[in-house]
Amino acid sequence: MRKKQITAMLLSMCMAVPAMAGLPAAGVTAAEETAKAPKYVFLFIGDGMSFPQIQTTSDYLGTTASNGGIETEDLSFMGFPVVGTAQTFDSTSFAPDSASTATSIATGNKTYSGTINMDTTMTVPFETIAEKLKAQKDYKIGIVTSVNLNHATPAAFYAHQASRNSYYDISMELVESGFDYFAGGALLDPTGKEDDPKEDAYAVAENAGYKVIKTQDEAAALTADDGKAIVVAETLADSDAMSYDLDAAEGEWQLKDYVEKGIEVLDNETGFFMMVEGGKIDWACHANDAGSTINDTQALSEAVASAVEFYNEHPEETLILVTGDHETGGLTIGFAGTDYDTYLTNLTNQKISYAKFDTDYVAGYRENQTPFEEVLKDIKENFGLMTAEDPDATEDSKLVLTEYEYKKLEDAYNRTLENGKGKKDEMTQEEYLLYGTYEPLSVTITHILNNKSGISFSSYAHTGLPVPVFAQGVGQDLFEGYYDNTDIYKNMAALTGVE
Repeated sequence: MRKKQITAMLLSMCMAVPAMAGLPAAGVTAAEETAKAPKYVFLFIGDGMSFPQIQTTSDYLGTTASNGGIETEDLSFMGFPVVGTAQTFDSTSFAPDSASTATSIATGNKTYSGTINMDTTMTVPFETIAEKLKAQKDYKIGIVTSVNLNHATPAAFYAHQASRNSYYDISMELVESGFDYFAGGALLDPTGKEDDPKEDAYAVAENAGYKVIKTQDEAAALTADDGKAIVVAETLADSDAMSYDLDAAEGEWQLKDYVEKGIEVLDNETGFFMMVEGGKIDWACHANDAGSTINDTQALSEAVASAVEFYNEHPEETLILVTGDHETGGLTIGFAGTDYDTYLTNLTNQKISYAKFDTDYVAGYRENQTPFEEVLKDIKENFGLMTAEDPDATEDSKLVLTEYEYKKLEDAYNRTLENGKGKKDEMTQEEYLLYGTYEPLSVTITHILNNKSGISFSSYAHTGLPVPVFAQGVGQDLFEGYYDNTDIYKNMAALTGVE
């Protein structure tokens, strides 16, 4: 075993002692620990992202760049000098949720699925790495996400709730955190539940000294002199989250832009910590939408690239970590119908996400009872799939629908017109396996396109796969090896010297 691996193992064993002991890592003096502390820490979390999402994106980019060749293209973090692997199980399941896994990463503790920074008795709150760095080190703190700012993963760095669905209470903790920069989708339930209305969370934030920004021009003009800020994307999509990268209009800010603005407003001589979540990777995988998964994974990679630019200017003071909280969808490269072959260039024909197809097309189909023959034209335009009778169909086309696929699409469309989306307990077993809780037509389109491309999903939920941890910068060697996701927190705490 290499010396570096042995050192990392010893440090990991030492850090199993609770961080509250305030002790430096094994064999490291307090002075050395302070000297090695990173001043700037970036933690990127691809929600639902594990090895399959990363490799699929790399394969897709390489294949399209080489016009169908067997090539890969590294994402911005795939060349980081250290790669580890983290287990993700929580106190509930080997297929955990985002609240509990983000709690493990943020605090080093296991808890139940659905719980944010509380123990399994729901009585003991856990202090997060971000809270500790703010209170003990006076670091500026930034929280960036492509989904809602009070969704589970961002909330796990500032909130403490028995239920991740307590959105209004989470919003109040966001304000109380005093963190310096929030950016992403809108707050969920900003005025509480309909039957129990509360003071508008944005007004509460403004009264607490936050500058609340809801236009892109205002976001572009934001400077460090403006003080604490909450930046909500001007263009909001499904569930008031940011647009899928695939759907973003030209010039519309995506994750990379909010990270770059965050660096601008957080940069200071004391230090900063920025957590960045690619949250819609998870949403796309839940819906089994490979095209949107790939595009949002690439968007996360581009956001990491911005942090790498900062690292290149401060290599002796910066640590960048890229990981996932869990894997979603059971994504894999390979499908029974394509045997040993993949046809990833097929996915270039997908122009919009399943969610945008729902809002821009399916809603109208249901209202107008659009004939299936007309629907097929929209499917071709947005996803490339066509019938054998289509003028563009060729004998060797990989996008021509077989009789089996045509029948599946037609059945799904009929169910969309008759029932639309359903709840699991309202479906037969076959219906749930075919459609999950998604619009039957939309999810069937992506299933067919995925499978024709040699891509498949096994679930509409999370899986128990471990996740990679890519590390570059100060303390990077601590993240080598195979370990528990709680060790991500423990390593960050040891490096920064928080208690």
